[in-house]
Amino acid sequence: MNAAVKHPIAAKPDHNVVIIGAGFSGLCMAIKLLEAGRTSFVILEKAGDIGGSWRDNHYPGCACDVPSHLYSFSFEPNPFWSRAYAPQGEIWSYMRHCAAKYGVRPHCRFGEGIAHAEFDEATAMWRVTTTTGNTLTTRILVSGVGALCLPAYPSLKGLDTFKGEAFHSAEWNHDYDLEGKTVAVIGTGASAIQFVPHLQKRVKQLHLFQRTPPWVLPKLDRPMKKWEKTLFNTLPFVHRLYRDFLYWRMESAALGFTVNPKIMKRIERLARKYLAHVIPDPVLRKKLTPDYTIGCKRILISNDYYPALTQPNVEVVTDGIVEVREHSIVTRDGKERPIDAIVYGTGFKATDPLSEIRITGRAGLEINEAWAKAGGPEAYYGLAAPGFPNLFMLLGPNTGLGHNSIIFMIEAQVRYVMQALKLMDEKKLATFEVKSDVHDAFNAKLQQDIKQTVWNSGCKSWYIAETGKNPTVWPGFTVSYWAKTRRLEPGDFDGATALAPLAAE
Repeated sequence: MNAAVKHPIAAKPDHNVVIIGAGFSGLCMAIKLLEAGRTSFVILEKAGDIGGSWRDNHYPGCACDVPSHLYSFSFEPNPFWSRAYAPQGEIWSYMRHCAAKYGVRPHCRFGEGIAHAEFDEATAMWRVTTTTGNTLTTRILVSGVGALCLPAYPSLKGLDTFKGEAFHSAEWNHDYDLEGKTVAVIGTGASAIQFVPHLQKRVKQLHLFQRTPPWVLPKLDRPMKKWEKTLFNTLPFVHRLYRDFLYWRMESAALGFTVNPKIMKRIERLARKYLAHVIPDPVLRKKLTPDYTIGCKRILISNDYYPALTQPNVEVVTDGIVEVREHSIVTRDGKERPIDAIVYGTGFKATDPLSEIRITGRAGLEINEAWAKAGGPEAYYGLAAPGFPNLFMLLGPNTGLGHNSIIFMIEAQVRYVMQALKLMDEKKLATFEVKSDVHDAFNAKLQQDIKQTVWNSGCKSWYIAETGKNPTVWPGFTVSYWAKTRRLEPGDFDGATALAPLAAE
């Protein structure tokens, strides 16, 4: 680390750390700051409560597709999950429990997101402007903005002319009565396969507009037995062993995702067998059979999606939409279908999660503009980018997963950030910034590694940016990410020593 440069500190910041977002990432960061005795921080949350995606996504059937006992903090196990795969409300309650137990809420400013953050080189501080117009300064800026936070909408002719009810799955309108309506669902992603079975039971007719069929596997879900909850609560080490079993079972899937995609053929055979068993109609089965390697797009799990599609009030439409009219949708074959409501199951802007926030680093460099020049988002281990001192990103570029719990990744990232903060205090550093050559070499190798994975095997998915770059997934085992970030290498960063003393708080 080059810390020879001296940097003046003109004033004390309002906060030593500002965290953007109160989802799992922001919550974990706050808890670890408090555990370390660091209380000078604030969480800026645009919504009215903590929870992130698990607060916002409350559509019918919303649940996790990672086992409950693994989709939780390692330091705050929950032996009382009601099901093997927890529903949305239960996960949100767990997050609120964590916030209350660890004293996070007093540090939250709800209803106040971030509009712009600009690094002031004269003071080595970030000046943050909130969505309410307030400004504050901070030494450290931590983004807890996840990849699945900005709903994506399709670009269709006449979409703005539709006069019926229309909403995204992440903005579900529970006040609109779908009973007896003719409803169009556009998209067949992870959210759609959860809410479609619930819609099918309520609506008069459901038209499911499918561009590409997903690979679907049965969901090994079940209620947790009373004796299991008692055992996990009474003997925490047994609960830990169960969590470890789940982790390694899921981690083994990385062999097919990242090491040898040919292994995925075995999983594909299981998916085909499941499809053939549940969908006896050969015409419908053909519509629902993907033509790409399983895993290239997100693998979905469900026990009720396929059965719902066999019901007489459901039509799977594979002809592309050419136009949306005031009360109907027209497809390429010229057929016009009357529609009362449209529900978008079109996912999120995963490849540009910070597109609605302006983060300006050194010399007026804006992070989205920098990423556009690079062909898509990139960062050192998803955490740091050159030109943006004292900025850390949780769930940043290329830290997403296709096979394991993202909470594991979050905890590894937060541990890394805490090491950086400790080093800054010990060395009295005013700035801490990843070296450009280190960052560039890391991302060059990462993108080369991704080319060998199943995610880059030829399909079009939300993992891939329009430029062809994959800025979303980690091309390896989660345990390898954990090992690589377990100890921060000071030589990977540059820092400027402060002329004035820096207090930990």
